[in-house]
Amino acid sequence: MSKTIETKMTDGADLRHAQADFASTFAAFKAANDERLAQIEAKSAADPLLADKVSRIDAALQSQQERMTRLAISAASPMSQNGDVTNEVKSAWSGYIRTGDAGPLSALEGKSLTAGTDAEGGYVAPAETESRIDRALTESSPFRQIASVRQVGAHSYKKPVSAGGASAGWAGETDARPMTDSPALELLDIPTGELYAMPAATQMLLDDGVADVDQWLADEVRDVFAAQETAAFVSGNGVNKPKGILGYSAVANDSAGFGDIGYVATGSDGDFDSGAPIDALIELIYAPKSRYRAGSSFVMNRRTVSALRKFKDADGNYIWQPAQSAGQPSTLLGYPLVEAEDMPDIGSDATPIAFGDFRRGYLIVDRQGVRVLRDPYSAKPYVLFYTTKRVGGGVQDFDAIKLLKFSAS
Repeated sequence: MSKTIETKMTDGADLRHAQADFASTFAAFKAANDERLAQIEAKSAADPLLADKVSRIDAALQSQQERMTRLAISAASPMSQNGDVTNEVKSAWSGYIRTGDAGPLSALEGKSLTAGTDAEGGYVAPAETESRIDRALTESSPFRQIASVRQVGAHSYKKPVSAGGASAGWAGETDARPMTDSPALELLDIPTGELYAMPAATQMLLDDGVADVDQWLADEVRDVFAAQETAAFVSGNGVNKPKGILGYSAVANDSAGFGDIGYVATGSDGDFDSGAPIDALIELIYAPKSRYRAGSSFVMNRRTVSALRKFKDADGNYIWQPAQSAGQPSTLLGYPLVEAEDMPDIGSDATPIAFGDFRRGYLIVDRQGVRVLRDPYSAKPYVLFYTTKRVGGGVQDFDAIKLLKFSAS
């Protein structure tokens, strides 16, 4: 039995064990949550310890779900007929990164195990390396945590979307079905632009056989890529980069159409209304249709957060609340609050606060393939790694995202 087949069998057994663990944890979750609901019904409140138990079980469910997904992907991936291809690719890639020897990678290209040639400007990183970079980006990029992300194999992503006008109806089993109105369609076209970074390493680091050069590369490009991405997702103009939420026309919400981001005015130029500062935030929450509200979040920079942290509601409660556990966002009026430093500050006619369901409203497009070119000559004695990734982004549902504008109207 080949090593690859053995690995697949192990993955299958691990997946079955993981599914059994998940079922057991879910049963415990249902029992604890049923007890919590019973307490609330009887006493209008649940024991905090019980509520914490439900939260911890819920977190365990999430972790187990992610593990099952990883195992399912691993078990479903194609098996090699020529031994362990993954190790062959990793060995060839490590040799290129550490020493610059591209021979084994070129040989693998002939077997269609990797793409890209040196003449095209580097080699395409293995899927594992690309996944590490994507995971690092997700951890560091606030928009990737709340928006939809789609991988494509072309330079752009296109799909028709409805701009309204479609209708539906009811009919009995034998009733005639009258023709319904056709929807007004718009073409959503999100091109990708090239995002690049050039981390440097010493040859001593590369010669260290214990050092994980893939993780080093992911860590080095993470913050640079994340900073550039976030700026583009907020205010990019769509030219060789994503188009940000502030790159579209901002129109009063009642007048906004397809291609416009609707806004709610605070009623005071450059500030909140002095008499009822929270009213504009509440109006912003109810600006999107109700179907978007359950998955909505606030997005603003930390200076705006600092201003809102001082506000109280009519009952004397602070409208900002800290995260209940590590890794979770703080909340504003009960909705998750995401900090994006590239959002503008509070000022005259500024739109420093966005609210909505960004997973439905904003789409990030990643073109598959991270390309790396090793350059030991330009910055001796350091070795540069010119790393490129193609990324696009744009609003896909203009009803899902709204802005708060600091203006009189």
